[in-house]
Amino acid sequence: MDKATDFIFMARALQLAERGLFTTTPNPRVGCVIVKDGQTIGEGWHERAGETHAEVMALRSSVGAGDTALSGSTAYVTLEPCSHFGKTPPCADALIAAGITRVVVAMQDPNPLVAGQGLAKLRAAGIAVEYGLLEHEARELNVGFVSRMSRGRPWLRVKIAVSIDGKTALKNGVSQWITGEAARKNAHHWRARSCAILTGIGSVKHDNPRLTVRDVTTSRQPLRVVLDSRLETSPKAALLANGGALIFYAENDPNRQQALEDAGAEVLTMPNADGRIDLAAMLQELGRRGVNEVLVEAGSALNGALLAENLVDELLIYQAPILIGEAARGMFAIGEITRLGDAKRLHILERRTLGDDSLILARLLAVS
Repeated sequence: MDKATDFIFMARALQLAERGLFTTTPNPRVGCVIVKDGQTIGEGWHERAGETHAEVMALRSSVGAGDTALSGSTAYVTLEPCSHFGKTPPCADALIAAGITRVVVAMQDPNPLVAGQGLAKLRAAGIAVEYGLLEHEARELNVGFVSRMSRGRPWLRVKIAVSIDGKTALKNGVSQWITGEAARKNAHHWRARSCAILTGIGSVKHDNPRLTVRDVTTSRQPLRVVLDSRLETSPKAALLANGGALIFYAENDPNRQQALEDAGAEVLTMPNADGRIDLAAMLQELGRRGVNEVLVEAGSALNGALLAENLVDELLIYQAPILIGEAARGMFAIGEITRLGDAKRLHILERRTLGDDSLILARLLAVS
């Protein structure tokens, strides 16, 4: 099959994978297309953890799965088929048993339990294997999973709504609403794809946010994570409703801890040598819990602390066409920079208009 045709079918597999954007955590988003004689005979995607993987879904939907009718067919998979027993059997074994002749994979699985072993198993069974087609797109779709597998921590995305002069709130803290409805709805899309939403105690006390997905249809709510060094979160805080909240602290107060646990929160100590919350260790803990993507919705102090420790991967900036003055609150509390050479450099991935507002998606450039 020619490369242009391979491209078309892999692009379709990526479209299928994206259907699991809000639901697959902690697993990756994966799609699969099975093609014979230039025609699609099966499609599938992974919907949620613990359920059937994309390859098996595609095999089940194809004609003649499990017999010689699939001989001569090609499977296009966005991620290397697994080779180990987890909650489901190995997908590599399913492709082999079905009689698939060729497998085209977008990217190798960064999971150490797989990491090339699935491809090797397919080749050992006599199946022609190729990988690397639309690898960048597949990696972007699973940027959080790749981060957790390769770095042990989730992908950290900081969301900020700002005025055109770079301010996030008035001096008195009022910030609702800087941006318009279209921008706020788009932000809920990013909440929905995130495994966790992270905020600080300042935002909890001032705004009392729910940190839930409301403007996007999803069957899963992200974990709410609060950094609260002295356990000042009220047991009646809105984000504690219906459970699903994790609070990190540094200074223990048994009475406050008990009250928060009685309110349904999980409370975990994570101090650093300065008596504050160890941010890097906190992210490693979230990684151990299977969190792939974290959306930060916080104030300038926490945003600045994360930036100072080089823990921010991506910025999601919603900019409104308003001016609110130099006395208003800024985006990052990082102190004065006296040389432009020390400034944080960004790579802009996307600019788009949302109603009257602008969205800028940017990544921090590595320091050379």
